[in-house]
Amino acid sequence: MAFYGRAAELGKLGEMYRSGAFEFAVIYGRRRVGKTTLIREFIKDKRTLFFTANESTAADNLLSLSRCIGGKNAAPVFGDYESAFSAVFESAAERTVFVIDEFPYLAESCRGVSSLLQIMIDRYRERSKLMLILCGSSMSFMENQVLGGKSPLYGRRTAQFKVRPFTFFESLPFLTAFSDADKAALYGMTGGVPEYLGKINARKSVRGNAVDAFFSTSGYFFEEPSNLLKQELREPSTYNVIIESIAGGASRLNEIATKSGLEGNKCAKYLNSLITLGLAVKEYPFGETGGKRSVYKLEDPMFRFWYRFVFPNISAAAAGLGGQVYDSEVKSRHSAFMGPVFEEICKQWLIAQAKKNNLPFFIGNIGRWWGANPATRNQEEIDIMAARENDALFAECTWKNAAVDTDVLHNLIRKSEMFGYKNVHLYIFAKGAFSNGLRVAAGKHGRARLIDLGEMIESV
Repeated sequence: MAFYGRAAELGKLGEMYRSGAFEFAVIYGRRRVGKTTLIREFIKDKRTLFFTANESTAADNLLSLSRCIGGKNAAPVFGDYESAFSAVFESAAERTVFVIDEFPYLAESCRGVSSLLQIMIDRYRERSKLMLILCGSSMSFMENQVLGGKSPLYGRRTAQFKVRPFTFFESLPFLTAFSDADKAALYGMTGGVPEYLGKINARKSVRGNAVDAFFSTSGYFFEEPSNLLKQELREPSTYNVIIESIAGGASRLNEIATKSGLEGNKCAKYLNSLITLGLAVKEYPFGETGGKRSVYKLEDPMFRFWYRFVFPNISAAAAGLGGQVYDSEVKSRHSAFMGPVFEEICKQWLIAQAKKNNLPFFIGNIGRWWGANPATRNQEEIDIMAARENDALFAECTWKNAAVDTDVLHNLIRKSEMFGYKNVHLYIFAKGAFSNGLRVAAGKHGRARLIDLGEMIESV
């Protein structure tokens, strides 16, 4: 499969390699996100020792490391890890990349390995040309036990890379066979995870891909979320209930706790674990960094899709009724599911435009806003908001087949007036068309811009 994306990461890794000095990169991110693929793309033309740790014993991993260093036919079996690491550092008289993939497995089998690496780095870094890369999927371990202040390796790394799923626009090379709307729908099912995007069958429709992959017992995604939770977390059944409650519409802590049958404090701890894994996020209204108005949402669109549509219908899907489940459950509710997905795509587009200096002002922070209208006391929501000094941007994101009409612009103007910014810029994003009336009204406004999905794709 062709390699796509990760230009920034490859650029930085290349810069580190060319320095000629000792370098230590930490690469981490959730499973399936493409960490190992990124590393293999980087090292394909470089002198490299690539060691993948196993979920096994310290002795077994030491044997594998010995074979990695010496080759399978004439491998010296090192008596301990210190001897093995010393051999690697000593051999780096010329530029060498040393990769330890799945480092958390090695650290679990050999408890002192982080301290040992710290000793090696401190001993050799002034004269070594080694480029050390530690890679891992356990987010909490990599952030706390490798990058954290209490780690023996703290302060030794020269760069860190948290590898994230692709944005919608970075995902497009995987989706060339589909219409613009279908591209967005498939992004909503896969969440931009490279391995998931690679499972899309270009010869099948969105429905065909969904039925085969999600609603069939042999499908790749049929048990994927459950398997991921089992690999990463204890008590997966409790997390199932929490995630299902969020996917079903619960967003505040007390709502989630009530639906999950948990005490609030205990529920918050489970939610924090999901946040660490990159599966959930705690969100505040734009402009706020704390307070009681926080909400939780599932960060991963694939998890949202699976827990909204597959989990409640898993028995029917297992009985071979996947097509019927899709037609009766997904079709009628897919537009509602795509609403948050489309908002995220629009936010990604605005950030991409900001990088090109194509927005009226530097947007800095960007996010959703919700709260009470001070004049009417009615609850209001704004899909996307950004502000800086006297400038503010307000955006409405509409995912529907019908043409967007003037009422959307009038509502957005009304909402923007709650804040009193001097320079207001309005953006209306749509899946499809805009009415002629809206086009005329937007032109008269002067600072209202209408952008459809096709234009977004063409302009990034």
